[in-house]
Amino acid sequence: MSTTSEALKPSPAYGEPRKAGATARRDRWWVQPFLVVAALTTFGIYTIVRVILSTKYPGVYTDGAHLQSPMFSPDLAGIFGFHTKLPWSFLVLWAPLGMRTTCYYYRKSIYRSYFLAPPACAVAGAARRKYSGETKMLLFMNLHRFFFYAAAIVVGFLAFDFVRSLFYATAGGGTSFGVSIGSLIMLINVVCLSGYTFGCNSFRHLIGGNLDCFDCSASTRTRHTLWQRVTTLNVRHQEWAWLSMFTVWGTDLYLWLAGSGVFTDPHHIF
Repeated sequence: MSTTSEALKPSPAYGEPRKAGATARRDRWWVQPFLVVAALTTFGIYTIVRVILSTKYPGVYTDGAHLQSPMFSPDLAGIFGFHTKLPWSFLVLWAPLGMRTTCYYYRKSIYRSYFLAPPACAVAGAARRKYSGETKMLLFMNLHRFFFYAAAIVVGFLAFDFVRSLFYATAGGGTSFGVSIGSLIMLINVVCLSGYTFGCNSFRHLIGGNLDCFDCSASTRTRHTLWQRVTTLNVRHQEWAWLSMFTVWGTDLYLWLAGSGVFTDPHHIF
């Protein structure tokens, strides 16, 4: 028979701090945070290498058509004639990377996978003396809405890059319409990035988050309809986040290899 003091002793599950990873779960809960760390770290290293090695904006020129890498878009030199000695991506990558870093989904993934806060549901996280949330070192996370505005502009430039990739310079100084594997990959990337960017909660708020009534007028009804469309993207925000990250990665890698002469981008001019 237990004594009164033993009966009143708090359970380790609720009273005493547990070691990181302690849980009653029997499934492989650690697989997801491991994959998140592996994917984001690999993508980060790849991006850093591209920034260091590419002091000029890379592009593939196939019979006069210009295929621009998404990591170096907008093409400030080609469109605006703006030149710099800095690595080109320093001027353009801050917007999409800033949006991803401060994205609500990526924040959850980063906190759980890198900081173990906690690593998964019903799993003990790393011990901390004090929890300050996003009020001190992570205060910049609240800039997500502004990074969204900048990233949306970048998506517009990526769409322009795709359209530009369809026009081939001719010997007579004119242009011809054509399509290549690279341009199709660029199109897929624009679609996936649009699904991710415009499924953002900040965009939902911009469309209809500040309305008190959805059926008071034709304007509010229209905004409500648009809000529902954005919500359709938002419920799959996690999938769009990962898919668009890999399409950016894959598009840049394809154009990098094609531009380096590893292979020729197959194309057809009509």
